[in-house]
Amino acid sequence: MKELAGRLTALDPDAGAAVQVISYFDRLAETRAGLEALVRGAAVLAGCAARLVEAERRVRVRVEPDGSRNDTDTEIPPDPDWPCAPLEPGGAPVLWLERTASRPSVVDAVILERAAGAIRLVLDRTRGRAPASPAEDPALIETLLDATAPEPTRLHAARRLGVDPTDPAVRVRALAASDGRPRIVAAGTAEAELPAGRLGVGPAVPVLELARSWAAARTALRFTAEGTAQDPGPRLVYADELGGIALLAELVAPGAEPPPDVRAVEAAAAAVPGLLATLHAVATTASQRAAAAEINVHHSTLQDRLTQAEHLLGWPLRTPQGRLRLQLALTMRHLARP
Repeated sequence: MKELAGRLTALDPDAGAAVQVISYFDRLAETRAGLEALVRGAAVLAGCAARLVEAERRVRVRVEPDGSRNDTDTEIPPDPDWPCAPLEPGGAPVLWLERTASRPSVVDAVILERAAGAIRLVLDRTRGRAPASPAEDPALIETLLDATAPEPTRLHAARRLGVDPTDPAVRVRALAASDGRPRIVAAGTAEAELPAGRLGVGPAVPVLELARSWAAARTALRFTAEGTAQDPGPRLVYADELGGIALLAELVAPGAEPPPDVRAVEAAAAAVPGLLATLHAVATTASQRAAAAEINVHHSTLQDRLTQAEHLLGWPLRTPQGRLRLQLALTMRHLARP
């Protein structure tokens, strides 16, 4: 590599310097150098201060060009004109060379690329793929939600997540999302702060009872819908608000043959585009006029649609019993989803 660098330097100084940079960071990676050593290498090679700020993992390292560490200025936002690099392609910058330039030199670009790559490996090895906040660490959360895990293990996971399991006033909820990733939030968290998408929310419980909240949250998730014309219904369901309806989840297995009324709803929806939205409006509003307003049609138009739907379904929709049957059919439709 030294011989190659020497030949390249004679032909193109920048190319020779770039090869030397690559060789330098390869050696640091082979010796499993730490973050400070990597940032120091970037600073010394570039001849200016180098700064690493990775907020997710709470990492802040700044090294002067003479190799001395000085983190005092890392709280000051970096200059947007400084050459920088992300840890992942398309990600936010985390490594900067503290000098203003109209465009990074070839050598600066290689320093940033090789240093950032080596830093990413160190962070993955020593700190893992840290979540945006401790309360989103999947490994710790899964431990806390596991009723079979020993209590000391769950208590340790709670403390790592920043939750005090000894405080009797602390209440937390488990969240079951359609992406399958478990989450926990403090009781009282506003809906606006909850993850987007279909979400089941378990009851507020003491920390060591989170397994119960998690089970209820997963049940609540089965009652959710995408909230579209093809899958109308609530995207957010609280287990506390289900009451006895939650018992339906024990009767309708996910992916099993849907009950006859669900099959009737599916057949009617396939025959008439937009019918599901009409049926959902009728089942969830206080009156037919409210249902018409919900789907933005005239009351007489709704009546025509109901007549057609009653013919296709085989039961009345304008009686209390028929409306209840429709509500149950739409609910079981969600529960039967694989």
